[in-house]
Amino acid sequence: MLAARSRLLIAVFWTGSLWTVGYLVAPTLFATLSDRMLAGTIAGSIFRVEAWFSVACALLLFFLVKALPDGDAARQRILWLPVAMLACTLLGYFCLQPFMAALRETAGPGGVMASSARMRFGILHGVSSALYLIQSLLGAMLVLRIR
Repeated sequence: MLAARSRLLIAVFWTGSLWTVGYLVAPTLFATLSDRMLAGTIAGSIFRVEAWFSVACALLLFFLVKALPDGDAARQRILWLPVAMLACTLLGYFCLQPFMAALRETAGPGGVMASSARMRFGILHGVSSALYLIQSLLGAMLVLRIR
Protein backbone atom coordinates (compact mmCIF):
# COMPACT_ATOMS: atom_id res chain seq x y z
CA MET A 1 0.00 0.00 0.00
CA LEU A 2 2.81 2.42 0.90
CA ALA A 3 4.68 1.58 -2.31
CA ALA A 4 1.55 2.18 -4.42
CA ARG A 5 0.98 5.55 -2.78
CA SER A 6 4.64 6.45 -3.23
CA ARG A 7 4.43 5.64 -6.94
CA LEU A 8 1.32 7.78 -7.33
CA LEU A 9 2.82 10.67 -5.35
CA ILE A 10 6.01 10.68 -7.43
CA ALA A 11 4.03 10.50 -10.69
CA VAL A 12 1.72 13.37 -9.69
CA PHE A 13 4.56 15.53 -8.37
CA TRP A 14 6.67 14.92 -11.49
CA THR A 15 3.85 15.55 -13.95
CA GLY A 16 2.67 18.59 -12.01
CA SER A 17 6.14 20.08 -12.06
CA LEU A 18 6.38 19.54 -15.83
CA TRP A 19 3.07 21.33 -16.40
CA THR A 20 3.86 24.13 -13.95
CA VAL A 21 7.29 24.91 -15.36
CA GLY A 22 6.50 24.43 -19.03
CA TYR A 23 3.04 25.90 -19.28
CA LEU A 24 2.85 28.44 -16.46
CA VAL A 25 6.28 29.62 -15.31
CA ALA A 26 8.13 29.88 -18.64
CA PRO A 27 5.32 31.65 -20.54
CA THR A 28 4.84 34.02 -17.58
CA LEU A 29 8.53 34.93 -17.66
CA PHE A 30 8.36 35.85 -21.34
CA ALA A 31 5.10 37.74 -20.89
CA THR A 32 6.32 39.66 -17.84
CA LEU A 33 9.95 40.51 -18.56
CA SER A 34 10.66 43.00 -21.31
CA ASP A 35 14.16 41.56 -21.83
CA ARG A 36 13.62 38.30 -23.75
CA MET A 37 17.26 37.26 -23.28
CA LEU A 38 16.87 37.56 -19.50
CA ALA A 39 13.59 35.65 -19.62
CA GLY A 40 15.29 32.92 -21.67
CA THR A 41 18.21 32.73 -19.25
CA ILE A 42 15.90 32.38 -16.25
CA ALA A 43 13.68 29.88 -18.06
CA GLY A 44 16.77 27.89 -19.04
CA SER A 45 17.86 27.71 -15.40
CA ILE A 46 14.42 26.52 -14.34
CA PHE A 47 14.33 23.93 -17.12
CA ARG A 48 17.76 22.67 -16.00
CA VAL A 49 16.39 22.03 -12.50
CA GLU A 50 13.30 20.41 -14.04
CA ALA A 51 15.48 18.13 -16.18
CA TRP A 52 17.44 16.85 -13.18
CA PHE A 53 14.21 16.49 -11.20
CA SER A 54 12.80 14.44 -14.09
CA VAL A 55 15.84 12.15 -14.04
CA ALA A 56 15.44 11.59 -10.30
CA CYS A 57 11.68 10.94 -10.55
CA ALA A 58 12.13 8.60 -13.52
CA LEU A 59 14.72 6.52 -11.72
CA LEU A 60 12.69 6.36 -8.51
CA LEU A 61 9.53 5.39 -10.35
CA PHE A 62 11.29 2.88 -12.55
CA PHE A 63 12.73 1.06 -9.55
CA LEU A 64 9.46 1.21 -7.60
CA VAL A 65 7.56 -0.22 -10.56
CA LYS A 66 10.30 -2.74 -11.38
CA ALA A 67 10.04 -4.03 -7.79
CA LEU A 68 6.49 -5.21 -8.49
CA PRO A 69 6.14 -8.93 -9.26
CA ASP A 70 6.59 -9.88 -12.93
CA GLY A 71 2.95 -10.88 -13.38
CA ASP A 72 1.54 -7.73 -11.75
CA ALA A 73 -0.78 -5.94 -14.18
CA ALA A 74 0.34 -2.50 -12.94
CA ARG A 75 3.95 -3.31 -13.79
CA GLN A 76 3.12 -4.27 -17.35
CA ARG A 77 0.79 -1.28 -17.75
CA ILE A 78 3.14 1.47 -16.57
CA LEU A 79 6.77 0.34 -16.67
CA TRP A 80 7.39 1.83 -20.11
CA LEU A 81 6.02 5.28 -19.19
CA PRO A 82 8.80 6.52 -16.86
CA VAL A 83 11.34 5.16 -19.35
CA ALA A 84 9.70 7.05 -22.24
CA MET A 85 9.45 10.22 -20.16
CA LEU A 86 13.12 9.92 -19.22
CA ALA A 87 13.99 9.51 -22.89
CA CYS A 88 12.18 12.78 -23.63
CA THR A 89 14.23 14.53 -20.95
CA LEU A 90 17.51 13.06 -22.15
CA LEU A 91 16.82 13.98 -25.77
CA GLY A 92 15.27 17.37 -25.12
CA TYR A 93 17.49 18.72 -22.40
CA PHE A 94 20.72 16.79 -22.43
CA CYS A 95 21.04 16.34 -26.22
CA LEU A 96 19.37 19.38 -27.83
CA GLN A 97 19.99 21.98 -25.13
CA PRO A 98 23.81 22.00 -25.52
CA PHE A 99 23.39 22.80 -29.23
CA MET A 100 20.97 25.61 -28.38
CA ALA A 101 23.39 26.97 -25.77
CA ALA A 102 26.23 26.92 -28.29
CA LEU A 103 24.10 28.89 -30.76
CA ARG A 104 23.32 31.43 -28.03
CA GLU A 105 27.00 31.82 -27.16
CA THR A 106 28.08 32.42 -30.75
CA ALA A 107 25.16 34.77 -31.51
CA GLY A 108 26.76 37.85 -30.04
CA PRO A 109 25.25 40.74 -28.11
CA GLY A 110 22.06 40.93 -30.18
CA GLY A 111 21.05 37.44 -29.13
CA VAL A 112 20.29 34.36 -31.15
CA MET A 113 17.13 35.83 -32.68
CA ALA A 114 19.14 38.65 -34.27
CA SER A 115 21.79 36.31 -35.71
CA SER A 116 22.13 34.02 -38.68
CA ALA A 117 21.52 31.08 -36.33
CA ARG A 118 17.92 32.12 -35.76
CA MET A 119 16.44 29.40 -37.96
CA ARG A 120 18.59 26.61 -36.48
CA PHE A 121 17.76 27.78 -32.98
CA GLY A 122 14.05 27.88 -33.86
CA ILE A 123 14.12 24.34 -35.22
CA LEU A 124 15.96 23.02 -32.15
CA HIS A 125 13.60 24.91 -29.85
CA GLY A 126 10.59 23.51 -31.72
CA VAL A 127 11.84 19.93 -31.45
CA SER A 128 12.65 20.45 -27.78
CA SER A 129 9.17 21.89 -27.16
CA ALA A 130 7.57 18.94 -28.96
CA LEU A 131 9.50 16.51 -26.78
CA TYR A 132 8.40 18.43 -23.69
CA LEU A 133 4.77 18.25 -24.83
CA ILE A 134 5.08 14.51 -25.43
CA GLN A 135 6.62 14.08 -21.99
CA SER A 136 3.78 16.09 -20.44
CA LEU A 137 1.17 13.92 -22.16
CA LEU A 138 2.99 10.75 -21.12
CA GLY A 139 2.93 12.14 -17.58
CA ALA A 140 -0.86 12.45 -17.77
CA MET A 141 -1.05 8.85 -18.96
CA LEU A 142 1.23 7.78 -16.12
CA VAL A 143 -0.93 9.45 -13.48
CA LEU A 144 -4.10 7.92 -14.91
CA ARG A 145 -2.63 4.44 -15.21
CA ILE A 146 -0.75 4.37 -11.92
CA ARG A 147 -3.92 4.97 -9.90
